Amino acid sequence: MKILQLIHKIQNRGAETFTCQLSNHLIKLGHEVKIVALYNGSATLPFKGEIEILNNTKSNRFLDLKHWKKLANIISNFQPDLVQANAGDTLKYAVFSKKVFKWKQPIVFRNASEVGRYLKSPLQKGLNKLLYKNVDWVVSVSQASRKDLISHFPFLNGRVDVVGVGLDSFELQSPKVLKPVEKKHIIHIGGFSFEKNHQGLLDIFELLSKERNDIHLHLIGDGPLKADVELLAAQRNLLDKITFYGFVNDPLSYLQSGDILVLPSIIEGLPGVILEAMLCKTPVVAFNVGGISEVLNTATGSLIIPGDNTSFVNAIIETLKQPNSDQLEKAYSLVTTEFMNAQLALNFVNSYQKLVPIL
Repeated sequence: MKILQLIHKIQNRGAETFTCQLSNHLIKLGHEVKIVALYNGSATLPFKGEIEILNNTKSNRFLDLKHWKKLANIISNFQPDLVQANAGDTLKYAVFSKKVFKWKQPIVFRNASEVGRYLKSPLQKGLNKLLYKNVDWVVSVSQASRKDLISHFPFLNGRVDVVGVGLDSFELQSPKVLKPVEKKHIIHIGGFSFEKNHQGLLDIFELLSKERNDIHLHLIGDGPLKADVELLAAQRNLLDKITFYGFVNDPLSYLQSGDILVLPSIIEGLPGVILEAMLCKTPVVAFNVGGISEVLNTATGSLIIPGDNTSFVNAIIETLKQPNSDQLEKAYSLVTTEFMNAQLALNFVNSYQKLVPIL
């Protein structure tokens, strides 16, 4: 099978990283994969082949005949069996390129979030309806993402499969020495965007600081809201209790040394960072949004009603007192048996074959 994977940008984000990891495994299985990025960037992505870059500019993404044609030419030369759009502007470019330049390959959409949470106006819903009407198959990251998508676009029912996100290997990295060494270390990994709810995280951490003075918060990630969060932390006199790292190449080394991972997100599909924490046997406390409950429950961690900051704080306090070893072992077993990329690549192939059967 020949597969063209379309990614938004050369950037260190979950959608792009997972697409590259998945593509490596698909190649190992004997398939031919080409990755095309809409926008350039400075990141080093984990794809072992070359990534072709269209070099689009966001100013003309709704009427970009030049790059729609460039994508059509790539598809004409590569002749894939399917084109998979992976987040960002990829679905817009795939659909508009296909409609204008009349290529025939089916479009697969990788649904990695809850799209309904982004539909704020009739115009947005109308545009998305147009795009999804031109999608042949959807692979959702979780059952929650699947249900959300079908509830807003019921015509997709029967064309949506569920294949989760995964990890690349069992190999752990050397643990970081987190400072101050005498503190308990609370880890959050995620881009600084509204979905990750850093302001809510500061609310939680401020409440927690009133109960315990032996804690330190480590914020790992980058993004457009980072400066705003740093300013808010300064205004609340929390900067001496927080370390901002930006993007790191070795998140597992931080998770291995952390006492707990917290994830108070507003919107999620199925966050890979929870699986990474489970692999490291690091306890997790998270809000019950998106597909999180499909991996995190009373058997594997602490799942909190969204917005209940008091319960979130109490769960952190109880976990710091005495991590539940049974939960950590069950979480580790779950991720190593069901959420490794080598197996997920087979699941993707099985899903693709429902659309493009082997002749």
